[in-house]
Amino acid sequence: MTAEMTKLSGRTSQEALEDAGQLAIPLDPAPEEALVVQHKDAGEQEPDEPAVLATNRALVVTDFSAPSTDLGERMMRAAYALGVPGSTIVAPFQKPLRPRLLAIVETPLAGDRSAGMALRAGHFYIYGVKTPFAQVDMGPLGTLSPPVERVVHGFTWLRDLESSGTLPQCRSVAERLMACWLDANRKVGKGPAWKVENAGLRLLGWLVHAPLLLSGQDKALRQRALDAMAQTARWLDRKVTKAEDRLGEVIGWCAITAAGLLLPEGKPRRLFGEAGLVRALGEAVGEDGGVLSRSPDAQMQAIAALIDLRACYEASGREPPRMLGTMLQMLVPPLLALAHGDGGLGNWQGAGAVKASRLRALIEASGVRTRPLADPSGWGYQRVTARKATLIVDGAPPPFGKHARHGCASTLAVEFSHGDNRLIVNCGGAALAGGQVPVRIEKGLRATAAHSTLVLGDANSTAVLIDGKLGAGVGEVEIDTRQVALENGSAMRVEASHDGYASRFGLLHKRILMLRDDGLELRGEDVLVPSGRKGKRGMVPYAIRFHLGRHVEASLGEGGRSASLSLPDGALWQFATGAEKLELDESIWIDGNGRPHPVQQLVIQGLASRGGGNFAWLLKRMG
Repeated sequence: MTAEMTKLSGRTSQEALEDAGQLAIPLDPAPEEALVVQHKDAGEQEPDEPAVLATNRALVVTDFSAPSTDLGERMMRAAYALGVPGSTIVAPFQKPLRPRLLAIVETPLAGDRSAGMALRAGHFYIYGVKTPFAQVDMGPLGTLSPPVERVVHGFTWLRDLESSGTLPQCRSVAERLMACWLDANRKVGKGPAWKVENAGLRLLGWLVHAPLLLSGQDKALRQRALDAMAQTARWLDRKVTKAEDRLGEVIGWCAITAAGLLLPEGKPRRLFGEAGLVRALGEAVGEDGGVLSRSPDAQMQAIAALIDLRACYEASGREPPRMLGTMLQMLVPPLLALAHGDGGLGNWQGAGAVKASRLRALIEASGVRTRPLADPSGWGYQRVTARKATLIVDGAPPPFGKHARHGCASTLAVEFSHGDNRLIVNCGGAALAGGQVPVRIEKGLRATAAHSTLVLGDANSTAVLIDGKLGAGVGEVEIDTRQVALENGSAMRVEASHDGYASRFGLLHKRILMLRDDGLELRGEDVLVPSGRKGKRGMVPYAIRFHLGRHVEASLGEGGRSASLSLPDGALWQFATGAEKLELDESIWIDGNGRPHPVQQLVIQGLASRGGGNFAWLLKRMG
């Protein structure tokens, strides 16, 4: 087999090196020190021009497949999957090449400049918390909170550092942290640094931001960094399928494919990575383009990884596979469907409220120009718009354990905005706990009570377990959406129900929402229906919570059945209910930077009969 592959290759790796072009990353100030050599892998052919689909054609199977391969390439991929080294496959009679970088990558994704400036001042700046380098244990025994661990061991800080200044200004910081990390993690596979997602992020970051690490005058550090890249790529080849969840596996496969593009003798690894990436994306993304964790934060991470991988293809002179562009076109519309009138995202499945500028930058970097997905029900959400009003409903069970990372018991929760003002929100931010958000409240942020929906017996509609997983609860959700006529116009009616409280209390929760076509009135009714043929006896406490937007000022009206909501633009909204008791309480709202903000919440509460009951409410603009 190796002889046949040698014949297919056309020229040896040594010949390729002799034909190498200019340096990709010139050293400063000694350009004669060879760092990066641009050349094609042995046997590499120029890719054919991709076929252009007609605008009236639907997506076909080939749009989601790995690039077509000939017999020799399939044999390469099969041999590499069996553990045959890439150097043996492409040049069986040659000495393996030392690790080198073959091209400079220019990614369109920018980082957080403020976090980069903090790095230059000697601090990690993660979700609003500054931590000096000396206080961060990078070793395998270090106990870092999940967000800090991801930044430190995933080297995601490289993007922020690069955005904060010129290469000479930032390089010394990158080299210092790289040396510290290499010294602290000498044993491969040991500690949190070697979680598949962390390793994938790290390798992808090293390759994409290589000039920060490799263009200095410390030859020993440069070689250590290159060796670490090759070592991490080999480790991922073996361990990528053991990722903690599907998103981690996708990131791992992106890193493997990038290494195949940018490290010598990488063609077999690239073929192996492309096939694995297609398979992982198929298992992580639903038919409408939403990741199965149902998290907008995970959706953004998947988009960012594919953007960086596409940049690696462009740097290596190869046409990105069609499936890469197709997947980006699928991932963007569902994400936009969770945006409010201010352009930012809502708080769903552990994510914080990502601001409009960050979302806009990601979409621009993706190159995808599209509208929000009109019907994101396949992703588990309902989106209703009426002029300036936007209503988003969680209309599905929480994600399965193999997909969920910070899954929330949020079924039938709502968020509502009018123009730039968010009136009803969810707390959000469980995925950001460990910065300004204390880790101890992470479980509480995933609870049903942290969302704008009904809670029975102070229990979650789906159990949130101590180990971070989700337990029993909502198994089935029924949704019906239709346009209905009113005396003075029309409205969109959403009726949904879930069985999360059926086993414990014998009750189904049904929520009916009607948004008037002018966007100035939202009517709701929460109904409890016996799950059996006849209801049980007794009473159960209930609470219907409406967490209010950050800038909403609420005051209770006389009689305790209404509240006035004042918005920053001077608008006045009225909330009213027929229930006996409406309370105004404190709450918390987490923004996309992990900063908690004190807000208020309206709570309708009392005792409900186990035989059923209904609780109506109204939100209407008064002026």
